[in-house]
Amino acid sequence: MRKLLNPKPQRNLLNMPKITFIDTQGNKKTIDAQTGLSILEIAHQNKIDLEGSCEGSLACSTCHVIVESDFYEKLPNASEEEEDMLDLAFGLTHTSRLGCQIILTEELDGLTVSLPAATRNMMVDKK
Repeated sequence: MRKLLNPKPQRNLLNMPKITFIDTQGNKKTIDAQTGLSILEIAHQNKIDLEGSCEGSLACSTCHVIVESDFYEKLPNASEEEEDMLDLAFGLTHTSRLGCQIILTEELDGLTVSLPAATRNMMVDKK
């Protein structure tokens, strides 16, 4: 009988971190999500209406989310580039972050993020 040298690890769906999205109407959707993905990727995989028009390249603020305060302190500090993009976000709060910059870890199990009432896409909204 051959033994595999590097067996592929099995994902345990029971231990996947949970994340709750709150949409602009106050509706909550809690999902099990894979660690290592960004909040933006998780939202898109689960048909959450989080725009992300630059596709996570840190060139817009359309994936702006408002992080529940209990989890905000658990996140790594925002980079200067992220802070610059956040300055352009609609409805900025003291716990605002870009969904493309938050990577889900086991420590973030139970994370809740709210979607702002609107987004500001500078490429489309220029006048």
